[in-house]
Amino acid sequence: MATGADQFVGMGLVGFSLLLFTYYTLWVIILPFVDSDHLIHNYFLPREYSVILPGVAALFLVLCVGTFIAVVTWRNRKPKKVE
Repeated sequence: MATGADQFVGMGLVGFSLLLFTYYTLWVIILPFVDSDHLIHNYFLPREYSVILPGVAALFLVLCVGTFIAVVTWRNRKPKKVE
């Protein structure tokens, strides 16, 4: 069973993910249909970042996964037998 602190951190991560998903969905799907001089555009980054930021996040994820695989492979290698 998870402790109270684990549940709190888990719910915080779920809340942050939901907030981020909602922000990105509004930014990419809804905002193009709103007039460019509307006040709501002040709360969002320029449209170029809607492609750049997920690309950078994907590269960072691939880097982390690759590093993890390299470390696990390096730790589990067996020494060569000397005859």
